[in-house]
Amino acid sequence: MGSQVVQTLRQGVWASLTGGWYHEPDQNKFNNSCHLYLWIFLLMLPLSLHLALPPTTMALSIYCTSITVVFVLIKLANYRLHLMFDEGEAVVRSSLSDLSKAQKDAGECHIKIPVITFDSPEEDKQEGEEGEETAGSEDDPTPKQQQTSSQSEEFHLCKETTSSESSTLECPDPEQEHLSLQMTTDSTPSAQLTNDNSSSGIDVHSHPDDTDPLDVNVDSQGFLRLPPALGRYGPGGRTHIRGLSMDSGKDAVLLSDRSHNTVCWQFSSVSISEEDSLDESSETSTQEKPTRKIYYKLQLFPGKWINILYDRLTLLALLDRNQEVLENLVAVFMAFLVSFLGFVLLNHGCFKDFWVFQFCLVIASCQYSLLKSVQPDAASPSHGHNQLVAYGRAAYFCIFCALIWLLEQLLRRKDLPVSTLYGVTIVCHDALHFLRDLLVGFTYCFPITFLVGLFPQINTFTIYLLEQIDMHLFGGTAATSLISAVYSILRSLIALSLLYGFCFGALKEPWDEQHTPALFSGFCGLLVVFSYHLSRQSSDPSVLLSLIKSKVMPALVESEEEEEEATEAKDPLPEKMQNSMEILLSDVVVCSVAYILTFAITASTVFLSLKPFVTIVLYALAGTVGFVTHYLIPQLRKHHPWLWISHPVLKTKEYHQFEPRGQRDAVLMWFERLYVGLLCFEKYVVYPAIVLSALTNDGFALSHRKNCDVLLTTVAGLKLLRSSFCNPSFQFLTLLFTLVFFHFDCPRASESFLLDFFIMSIVFHKMRELLLKLHFILVYIAPWQIAWGSAFHAFAQPFAVPHSAMLLLQTLLTTIFYTPLAPFLGSAIFISSYPRPIKFWERNYNTKRIDNSNSRLVSQVDKETGCDDNNLNSIFYEYLTRSLQHSLCGDLMLGRWGNYSAGDCFILASDYLNALVHLVEIGNGLVTFQLRGLEFRGTYCQQREVEAITEGVEEDDACCCCEPGHLPHMLSCNAAFNLRWLAWEVMATKYLLEGYSISENNAATMLQVYDLRKLLITYYLKSIIYYLVHSPKLSTWLKDANVQEALQSYTKWHHIERDPQVFSVKIDEDYVHCLQGVTRASFCNVYLEWIQFCAGKMETPVDSDEDSPLVTLSYALSVLGRRSLGTASHNMSNSLESFLYGFNTLFKGDFRIAPKDEWVFADLDLLQKVVAPAVRMSLKLHQDHFTCLEETEEASILYEAITNYRSSLVICHESDPAWRKAVLSSRDTLLTLRHMIDDGTDEYKIIMLYKRHLSFKVIKINKECVRGLWAGQQQELVFLRNRNPERGSIQNSKQALRNMVNSSCDQPLGYPMYVSPLTTSYAGTHRTLRSIGGGALSLDAIRSWLCSKWLRSVHYFLLRLNHLGNVLFDCAFQSTLFMSINIEKQRLPHHLLCFHKSGSFYWPHITCSISHCIGSACLLMVCVCVCVCVCVCVVVTVWLSLKLLSSCVFLSDEIRLLILFHRR
Repeated sequence: MGSQVVQTLRQGVWASLTGGWYHEPDQNKFNNSCHLYLWIFLLMLPLSLHLALPPTTMALSIYCTSITVVFVLIKLANYRLHLMFDEGEAVVRSSLSDLSKAQKDAGECHIKIPVITFDSPEEDKQEGEEGEETAGSEDDPTPKQQQTSSQSEEFHLCKETTSSESSTLECPDPEQEHLSLQMTTDSTPSAQLTNDNSSSGIDVHSHPDDTDPLDVNVDSQGFLRLPPALGRYGPGGRTHIRGLSMDSGKDAVLLSDRSHNTVCWQFSSVSISEEDSLDESSETSTQEKPTRKIYYKLQLFPGKWINILYDRLTLLALLDRNQEVLENLVAVFMAFLVSFLGFVLLNHGCFKDFWVFQFCLVIASCQYSLLKSVQPDAASPSHGHNQLVAYGRAAYFCIFCALIWLLEQLLRRKDLPVSTLYGVTIVCHDALHFLRDLLVGFTYCFPITFLVGLFPQINTFTIYLLEQIDMHLFGGTAATSLISAVYSILRSLIALSLLYGFCFGALKEPWDEQHTPALFSGFCGLLVVFSYHLSRQSSDPSVLLSLIKSKVMPALVESEEEEEEATEAKDPLPEKMQNSMEILLSDVVVCSVAYILTFAITASTVFLSLKPFVTIVLYALAGTVGFVTHYLIPQLRKHHPWLWISHPVLKTKEYHQFEPRGQRDAVLMWFERLYVGLLCFEKYVVYPAIVLSALTNDGFALSHRKNCDVLLTTVAGLKLLRSSFCNPSFQFLTLLFTLVFFHFDCPRASESFLLDFFIMSIVFHKMRELLLKLHFILVYIAPWQIAWGSAFHAFAQPFAVPHSAMLLLQTLLTTIFYTPLAPFLGSAIFISSYPRPIKFWERNYNTKRIDNSNSRLVSQVDKETGCDDNNLNSIFYEYLTRSLQHSLCGDLMLGRWGNYSAGDCFILASDYLNALVHLVEIGNGLVTFQLRGLEFRGTYCQQREVEAITEGVEEDDACCCCEPGHLPHMLSCNAAFNLRWLAWEVMATKYLLEGYSISENNAATMLQVYDLRKLLITYYLKSIIYYLVHSPKLSTWLKDANVQEALQSYTKWHHIERDPQVFSVKIDEDYVHCLQGVTRASFCNVYLEWIQFCAGKMETPVDSDEDSPLVTLSYALSVLGRRSLGTASHNMSNSLESFLYGFNTLFKGDFRIAPKDEWVFADLDLLQKVVAPAVRMSLKLHQDHFTCLEETEEASILYEAITNYRSSLVICHESDPAWRKAVLSSRDTLLTLRHMIDDGTDEYKIIMLYKRHLSFKVIKINKECVRGLWAGQQQELVFLRNRNPERGSIQNSKQALRNMVNSSCDQPLGYPMYVSPLTTSYAGTHRTLRSIGGGALSLDAIRSWLCSKWLRSVHYFLLRLNHLGNVLFDCAFQSTLFMSINIEKQRLPHHLLCFHKSGSFYWPHITCSISHCIGSACLLMVCVCVCVCVCVCVVVTVWLSLKLLSSCVFLSDEIRLLILFHRR
């Protein structure tokens, strides 16, 4: 524990303050020295230049040039070294031979400096030739070798380390020891080694066939010449070789020969350890045993290279790696930008006295992080090395310095205006000066800010910033990725620019109340159209792109689907979900109608004529409808309305049912119809009318103002309309708050209603977040229900009380910036985290199920593939996600989940399924969500919290310390009090959702008795016969000469199978005790009747007598099936455990064929299509035996049962990809056999799945509670590195559901069973909602509606005509029409064919012939005419009504004037 704290303080706290520099004792002196001097250089260079030189351009140029050159050299060297490790050649040299040779040629000089060796290709070839001529004596080099060595300059670059984990590659006896080498076939080290700072890591990827010892040839220069065979394993014929760290704790020795000017730097082999003496001299150390060192050749330019003795891990500990050239260029550019902006601010005099040093410290930390970043950072979302963290400090520094520089330039202007907003005078000079000082203060605090983790990754910050701008300024929805955020803001800006042009043109000149410009009416129409269309679009551009792709390039989509089907990897997503995106096509019709109506209403001057009355009526209507829709009805539908009533007032049909009945959807109630109607009326009528009224009334004043006011009006109108279309749940509260505040509290501060409403929508949004944060804090730290998970929690509880003021300040700041407020280590101390988008998690983590399609074959054979229960059960959560994708949006619009908003979190709880649903994006007719499934059998803490949300409080009679009871249908005082101190609330108890009910039986119990095992074998053999007879290849197999020849022995009646390990009288029905085996005669005695019965059901008759080939093949397959079962049971079928193991092996498709049965390889379909499905079918038949014993004994009933199960039941192993496909395809019934290994228990479960509607409890959790707990877990596990599996932050806390929320985090922070990708649900896929509204409005829907009305009219006309008995056609014409009657009869709906019969012919036939003669062109013309007439009538009606209202207003004004004149 102490070492972990010290490591966290050193690598986390101190490194965050300095930007990444810290002293690492486990690293060598060279790395630590380079880090220290580099950091001092980056700190002192700007400070010294600023103090020594005047603030001129020359000083700026010197500083920027120096930093750029240093970074270019460092990044270039780092990139080349990593490229050398990836692609360079490696040679091995003996250190003892080099040292002995150097000692003979030169004196000794002790200098601790790492060095390099320069060589050339020609010299290397010459050395190789000399090595061949030399007898191998390295201690006595020839004169030729001495001459060669004197002509070359050799530098040996080595590394010095003191790591205790490093290993040495030594050869105690060269004749007896072999050299240990390692070959790497990839260009990058493994993740395990990369994260280790030690230089002794080994990445071994040896060839599996290369087991022979390596023969090492040492040349005269000490280089090891590798055999040619080693080169075949590396890419391009090169071998990547890395050895153990041979230089850990060595002293550097410089051997110099001044006469020949030859310098050779080499490390001696003195190992620093407790046994070795540290006082030994270098002369003694040079006489030690030889070692082998691996050098890499780094080519500087053609014909010259250097030999590098270094390893990749030490280089990674020295500098961060930039794998791409673009990353290096970005790092160099960021370093230049930091130096340029920082020194510019120093020259401008923004920093004085001590703060100059502090600012230079910030500059050094930002630049140093580009070379060696803080890993892990306080804001890092994942474990391991995070490349984006390296650019975070520099990016934020550039942003802040650019803003400070911009403000400095603005403050130098003398003509800064003074403006007034809401009655507050704003002096721009003072405001800009305050903002600049604030930014400077933030820049000073960069080390502390990054230590606490208040700044996210730069990509997370970009998503967060764009999302907040789009939501609060343009009324957009949440972003799901960086591309989504950019796409959302771009489409909002494009719409805003188009609308601004129309609005500016309309308000360019003033206009009176009697006439509204057509351009302004067009602007209002476009505003409504754009707002509606943008609210219907998802923020993910892939949805729109897929729709365009399917319409523009259908051939490409079909080819991709065919490829997916060929590979059997097609996602079984129902086609109706793919077609649900086409609801956007209905916007063409809706937007056209909306534009016409809006243009007509605004052009009629109704909002100006009825100015005092229309606004009052609209405000009252919005308040009333909003109160009933979003407060009264949701409260009455809650499980505990107002937390006082014990049961819902408005109950559903399913409320009193113990479990759902059948597969029917939830019954649509009258209050749900009312809710949908009021919601649509509010979204599409009330709020658009309010916004249009405000736009029209403010148009006169805006026509005389500046462009900025026009822009603000456009932004406000777009935002209010889009937010009203998306989710108007809290719009009525915002509207009432705006009216009360600006009409009663501050009437003089009002600007305009539209701008007031716009500002208050943002303020009210922040107020709701503040209330949620305060509720979470008070619930979490309430002393009477505190749940201390550790001793630290008890210690921190009293210390949190004196800091309540600081906590309140943090709450206000986190509310403004939309950041989570996280409990520190799960205690009562809260700290602010960095801002996140609504999606919260930075990476797109989702669960990938392991099955036979994505696992190795050896794992499928040797062990159970994905036998973990969490992996197997995750499919149920995946199906639950698909069910929610169909129904979630519709259920939310029906009010079944209560009020909701973006970011809300719900828990769906049933008997075994517990899932957290996170609503990410709320649109108009769409919802994007993510489901996180928890474990079926969770921990003790999870079970306690599940009990808390499932148990009822209706039986609680306590009031304080006594139990006086409670009023009827009301809760007791204690129960009501406790419900108010929870961070969650039960919204519904009988929410129906399509899923699978799981029924499991213990296979050991069902097969404990030998008779039951015998029955299973009997069903097994009968199933083999059934599948054999029904195989389309039966005739081919019966005529195959090879099969007949192999089965020749089975045709003899005296043939006996006497394998005692396979056949037994206990489990085989056809076993002959006297013969101790199974014969053909005994087999026919038992199964011949079944064979003949199955053969009789075939369309093509097959010979099935006793001597027929069919019986022979059936007998051979029965023997093969039983022998395979015995082999899989390890020839111990009498043992229950072995029998179950063998049967499970066959069930998952693993057949071990004995040599006697290799004839089956003539056609593998005999195994795949006959024996394998028979194993699975026998399990189902064996289960049915317990429910209907008599029925399964009859051949006809058994045959019919197998036939039905083949089509209606899916039986396969859970690791089979067909299992997942069947579940996601909503098959009604599934059966499998699961091998469960848990806590020492080894069980086999027969699992049956039935598709039905499941009942869930819907629990809404405070979203700020979820965000805070998630942020706390991320900081604790990633930055503070708490690895304790029983840490206090995950202990149960019933008031906040702490364990369930924390366990739903992304792995490895949490342990969810399943995490779905971001999934979008559309309202068009909800059957109940479509029955109310009729689905999406489109041209096809309108045409179908008109056609149905036309045919219904014709139907009625013909009925009346038939009733009167008017025969219009003679018999000749009747015979003429007889042909067309049969043709058109198929095209008519069924209800048009049910006419009264008159005479010898039918009237519908005549009608169809006439309609066929008229043609579809006339019908189309009729539809168009009807549409035009309807539109004209609507426009005329609206225009006349508005004119009538205007006349009434004018008449009332005249009457009022006459009354006033009469009084005077």
